[in-house]
Amino acid sequence: MIDKNNFHILNFVKAEEYSGSMDGMRYMIRRVAGEPVEEGEEANPDRIRATVWPEPLGIRATAEELKTSEYFSLDEDGVSDVADWLNKQYFDRMDEWTAAKEKGL
Repeated sequence: MIDKNNFHILNFVKAEEYSGSMDGMRYMIRRVAGEPVEEGEEANPDRIRATVWPEPLGIRATAEELKTSEYFSLDEDGVSDVADWLNKQYFDRMDEWTAAKEKGL
C-alpha cells in the first residue's frame, strides 16, 4: 500500500518516469502533454498518467490489453489522487496481482 504521507514524487515526475511494484502489480507514473481530460474538452498540457499492469514484464513488453491507465492533475492534489487510485487498483484487483506474482515468467 502506498502511504500518501510519504509519497512525494511531484518534482521527480515533472522530469522523469517513476515506477514501482506492489506484490504482483507494477506501476508507472509519468508526465504527459496534450492528453485530453475527457472527450470533447480541450487538451491539458500538464497531466500525470498512472498505469498499472501485472508482473513480471516491464511496461513496454506487456500487452496493451493488460494495462490500465488513468490521468490526474500535475500538482500535489494529483499526486494524492494517484496514490489513492494505485491503492484502489491494488486492493480491488488483488486476485489478479497474486496470480501474476505466483505465475512469474
